[in-house]
Amino acid sequence: MGGTRIIDSHIHCGTQHVDLPYESIEPLLRQAEITDACLFAPVEDIYDRNNYYFEDNNTWRKIRRSANHYLLQLASSGEPVFPYLFVWNDFAIEELAHPYCGIKWHRHSYEPEYNYEDPRCAKMIKEITRRRLPIVFEESFENTLRFINHLAPEAVIIIPHLGGLNGSYQSLERAGIWRRDNVYADSALASTTEIRHFLDHYGPEKLLFGSDFPFGMPSYELGKIERMRLASADFEQVVSGNILALIDAIQPPG
Repeated sequence: MGGTRIIDSHIHCGTQHVDLPYESIEPLLRQAEITDACLFAPVEDIYDRNNYYFEDNNTWRKIRRSANHYLLQLASSGEPVFPYLFVWNDFAIEELAHPYCGIKWHRHSYEPEYNYEDPRCAKMIKEITRRRLPIVFEESFENTLRFINHLAPEAVIIIPHLGGLNGSYQSLERAGIWRRDNVYADSALASTTEIRHFLDHYGPEKLLFGSDFPFGMPSYELGKIERMRLASADFEQVVSGNILALIDAIQPPG
């Protein structure tokens, strides 16, 4: 790839409940000639995903804080990573004082729910929106529509997997989500058919390369983008330019 900067915009990294330290991820990135990565804490370090009636407590808040701060420490030590804040129901708005490069907002339909009625949620969304922090948003189809259309209509949204776990690519297309100027997609685990359709209908300026490691391998997922045979400028947009533009647009705290 001749020195092209390539950023994997979707990698889980953590050391508490799962063994995903950056030291084990970095060789995979290097092998694939991926130069940088956007990192999120694993879900297992944020809440008990197997307990639908999970109730937060101080122990989990400390685990969550440590998981998020591990990524900040990697960045501050000079690793080529962009740390994201994984938001959960404590809506820890004070964490936005730290130099995160994005937000991870995630649940599956069988997992504990976000408390969207909590006033702290609205305050968190307002500040994330003001700062233009991109939100990698994975939720049920109904909550995806609610969040994008009503709760955070001006926020920068990145829908992972081309919507595969937000109701499906086609459902979001029918709902008009992909046409919104503030909505992007990442390619992690998506089919090459969906990637091609998205590129043809919504353009390379709306797509971000991602692998969803450890669920996808960086080299394999990057190969899907390479098989699109994009013009070099379009390829660079997808693999680095788009995410860098979003990160560059982030506003300072306060």
